[in-house]
Amino acid sequence: MHDHHDHDDATYDLLVVGSANADLVIGVERRPAPGETVLGSDLATHPGGKGANQSVAAARLGARTALLARVDDDAHGRLLLDSQRAAGADTVGVLVGGAPTGVALITVDPSGDNSIVVSPGANARLTPEDIRAAGSLLAASRVVSTQLEIPVETVTELVRTLPAATRFVLNPSPPAPLPPEVLAACDPLVVNEHEARYILGDDVSAADSPADWARALLALGPRSVVITLGAEGALTADGGGSPVTVPSPKVDAVDTTGAGDAFTAALAWRIGLGDDLPTAAAYAARVGAASVTRQGAQESYPTADEVPAQEETPSA
Repeated sequence: MHDHHDHDDATYDLLVVGSANADLVIGVERRPAPGETVLGSDLATHPGGKGANQSVAAARLGARTALLARVDDDAHGRLLLDSQRAAGADTVGVLVGGAPTGVALITVDPSGDNSIVVSPGANARLTPEDIRAAGSLLAASRVVSTQLEIPVETVTELVRTLPAATRFVLNPSPPAPLPPEVLAACDPLVVNEHEARYILGDDVSAADSPADWARALLALGPRSVVITLGAEGALTADGGGSPVTVPSPKVDAVDTTGAGDAFTAALAWRIGLGDDLPTAAAYAARVGAASVTRQGAQESYPTADEVPAQEETPSA
């Protein structure tokens, strides 16, 4: 256990530092070849970005949540701010200007396969200076969660600026090389199978089990690790004893967009309230499962009373 639980005067249960994107989605019969034009469905514009997704997910569950991100004063930026406020998240930390709001251009074919082009826009302008200027916001937060849709040097500055009582959660997505000091701060590092394999690189073989990956990841320095396994639930490890597997409820998946963001947000919130890692991961798995039963990312996130009840206890 760490000495994080004396942080009872925190204004925020969770501060999410990260990206905010407008997701522009068009359905197509098939994705175009070079030089080809295809007709698509009507354009749908959704609030997205891993940071904005996490913030909305936690706020909808009832967490006192704030977002530190960068958008522009444009229609996409206003959409993202409106979505945060509708969920109950505090936008005091959202910075405006510097570049157009980030956009993801998404084409989806009838099988559900998608092609995505991301224009980071303002997200790429969330700088180490912005983190240093947000010291009071960091100090007011029990847990800080981030991802890698903002510059890695900004994430590194976040780790350096973090108050001692504030816990740090990282989902390294999309995967990129991580400085040792960032890995060492993670409590936990939250990865899916793809991200785990990326970080372990040559150290991972196809025959290894998720428990082996967890041990290998812990050896790189994080205080704790959570590996998400989709329908199989998740696996948690903190170096004390064997890794613990937690189940995910069986659900009919409609759209998995943003499910990992909902999982990480729920997990980060619950550990800040004092849940141990397996208990928090079991809750987060139920939140993620609820989110895949509805279309979209932020609009699919459950409120606390929409999270399915726990069926069984985590098993070692």
